[in-house]
Amino acid sequence: MNLIVDVGNTFVKFAVFTGKTIEFKVSFELSEFKKNFKKLKKDYPSISHAIISSVGRLSDKHVERIEKHFEVLILDHKLKFPFKNSYATPKTLGVDRIALVSASVDQYPDNNVLIIDAGTCITYDFITNENEYLGGAISPGIRLRYKSLNNLTANLPLLETSQPKSIIGNSTKESIHSGVMTGVIKEIDGVIDAYKENHQDLTVILTGGDANFLSNQLKNTIFANSNFLLEGLNFILDYNT
Repeated sequence: MNLIVDVGNTFVKFAVFTGKTIEFKVSFELSEFKKNFKKLKKDYPSISHAIISSVGRLSDKHVERIEKHFEVLILDHKLKFPFKNSYATPKTLGVDRIALVSASVDQYPDNNVLIIDAGTCITYDFITNENEYLGGAISPGIRLRYKSLNNLTANLPLLETSQPKSIIGNSTKESIHSGVMTGVIKEIDGVIDAYKENHQDLTVILTGGDANFLSNQLKNTIFANSNFLLEGLNFILDYNT
């Protein structure tokens, strides 16, 4: 059994895999790490290997706790990957993006793939049908857009994510919802259209915390998979052990 530890900007995720099958996953705040790790060891005593992917802040104490019980792989750009990385600054490429591209190679080999991760940020990553990773884009995610309107203006309120009733907002709240959500959806569809101009055989994967919320609103055909990042991390762990 493999343990996947994914430390994001907001939450930590544990996932347990047997082969390529996900047996368990849980998401929690970093302050609850010790409690969740203790329960995980008790419930899944057959775990032998683990991989840690961190774009957030995981303390040395937490890492040492995991290393005490399992053979641990720390994800960075120096590991072996099943693709050619043509990113101009590979050392700065986020480990989450590396995992997503690895998942695409495993699950959609010999395809032109655009992976869209809708989380704190919206990331776009493109890999060719010759397994060459070219790069992509990074833009603010849904919550960042709501927060920026509140933080950087004097009078606009901070709202919870909501689908607008109409593209024409007839109140300040509805105008914010329309601006944020319409902007995100049009952006994603527009990026997909731009890639399709050069790659008509494009496969599009939508993942991340907002994937389910967005998937039915896009005009383009996509494959939604909320576990794509975890599956990529599991693949990297097996690929390097």
